[in-house]
Amino acid sequence: MTQSPDLLFLLHDVARLLRGEADRLARADGMTRAQWVILFWVERQPGLSQKELAEILEVEPITVARLIDRLEARGMVERRADAKDRRIWRLHLLPPSARVLAQLHNARIGMHDMATVQVDATLQNAMIEGLMRMKATLVSECRHKGQARDAAQKDVA
Repeated sequence: MTQSPDLLFLLHDVARLLRGEADRLARADGMTRAQWVILFWVERQPGLSQKELAEILEVEPITVARLIDRLEARGMVERRADAKDRRIWRLHLLPPSARVLAQLHNARIGMHDMATVQVDATLQNAMIEGLMRMKATLVSECRHKGQARDAAQKDVA
């Protein structure tokens, strides 16, 4: 008996395949996908703190700190003290990151083209709209459930 495709399994499989391709491309440049992601976010939001970046990436701050150490050693990122709070380090790109970021952007275009070669623009737009709606719903629901859980824990304490 053939089952119809499951949306959640398909989303997982597509994401896994894209992560694998990104890993392969990053390794070709002597980097990791995690380092690429950090460069991408610091480019999008210069001055991001290590803590803010850890929250975006959903990893522990020490993980980000170690990745930043490696990027700093390669001269791609620098930490600058926050003007208002010396405990906070703000992240900024340095010129050597430009070559890697250009490769990252080209890799993203190539991966997009590879993944969508058989998907016309109308269907791509519909997929984007659907995924944006799904994301908004999940963010809202997860936030609501998290607040309810936090309130319940306070009632028990």
